[in-house]
Amino acid sequence: MKREDNIQVLLVEDELTLAMIIKDTLEEESFVIHTAANGEEGLRLFFELRPHIVVADVMMPQMDGFTMVRRIRQADMQTPVLFLTARSAIRDVVEGFELGANDYLKKPFGMQELIVRIKSLLGRAFVREESEKQHLLEIGCYRLDPATQQLIFGGEQTELSHREAEILKKLCENRGKVVHTQDILLDLWGDDTFFNSRSLHVFITKIRHKLAKDPDIRILNVRGIGYKLIVHSTT
Repeated sequence: MKREDNIQVLLVEDELTLAMIIKDTLEEESFVIHTAANGEEGLRLFFELRPHIVVADVMMPQMDGFTMVRRIRQADMQTPVLFLTARSAIRDVVEGFELGANDYLKKPFGMQELIVRIKSLLGRAFVREESEKQHLLEIGCYRLDPATQQLIFGGEQTELSHREAEILKKLCENRGKVVHTQDILLDLWGDDTFFNSRSLHVFITKIRHKLAKDPDIRILNVRGIGYKLIVHSTT
């Protein structure tokens, strides 16, 4: 399958004629195109559809492209954004990138150039996604994403605190082995005082609770030494 097959593109453009030209051209390349005529509609569709890429004009009625992307980036830092604009002042280009845009195409532009830019951004996003998947840690029926501090069970995601994620990562990377309490405390708290040791125990209790949906997962307290993650195989 070509990588662009079934790729969802959100096109936010108030010039109807240009929007239709872009839509027809990209559909010929097997992209699935969703259109919005202003930033407000684009913002609503973004959170409704969760597209793979956003292609947006800057100057639009009701809500401009800069404002729309600023709102998107408050919740999503990953989805590629390509700005289309007649504005060419350096300060406008800089503002666009500072808001989180990934690329900037000045009007008028050729359709082939637009296609190349989109495929390039999608290619980078694809590589990043594959790289992130490779760093997911399997823990029984759970997966831990240390980068986003998320614990994934089926389609459900649980946000972990930084220390919860780092503790679980250490246990997972050393599964079946004892991870010494002192090592965890020095790495995450900076010292191994009794108070911090009690705090670590509280974090372990919280982690156990968050892993409770898989009965084959156990975190053992090896008294006076540390903690050990055990995952019993169901096969």
